[in-house]
Amino acid sequence: MTGRGGSVAEQMTIGYLKTAQVADLLHVSPKTVTRWAKDGKLPHSRTLGGHRRFPAGAIRQLAEQLVQVDNQG
Repeated sequence: MTGRGGSVAEQMTIGYLKTAQVADLLHVSPKTVTRWAKDGKLPHSRTLGGHRRFPAGAIRQLAEQLVQVDNQG
């Protein structure tokens, strides 16, 4: 246990989102997120197990940009 609460593993991954979390934020399906990652449209890294993890800050910024574009048009 660490001083701020939560396990060390939880704190190490707090800056990253799973595919399903990205899909929820961007209002698309998890398959779309996977396809965008494969196409290089979304920044991501891989865990040792091969799962994609997406940087939370970059994904949230993208989601905000998409909302702004939607509100303008």
